[in-house]
Amino acid sequence: QLQASGGGLVQSGGSLTLSCTSSEGSFSGYSVGWFRQAPGKEREFVAAEKITNRNTYYADAVKGRFTFSRDNAKNTVYLQMSSLKPEDTAVYFCGAGWPISSTISRPSGYRSWGQGTKVTVSS
Repeated sequence: QLQASGGGLVQSGGSLTLSCTSSEGSFSGYSVGWFRQAPGKEREFVAAEKITNRNTYYADAVKGRFTFSRDNAKNTVYLQMSSLKPEDTAVYFCGAGWPISSTISRPSGYRSWGQGTKVTVSS
């Protein structure tokens, strides 16, 4: 079971750092992805790190503004978000699994999910 935290209300241009922890053991052997879902929309890819090559991937909409990081000692994955925009408003989820390259940006590539954390960016 994963748990995302760190969401909140922030003004446009502000920053937030989301955290994702696991209650079922270490993250170290899993790829981890961040996704978000706005009201009435499908869950969309934000960022991920593929465990096999340690490459990080970002959606075009967040590239240059969001940063994925991992602290295995704390068993925590982070998503640092800066220059936030109202269109970043969504519930953010983290997922863990072993996606292949073609599924790294798809929710179906991840086997474990938890409750999300809500991010609201005001204009």
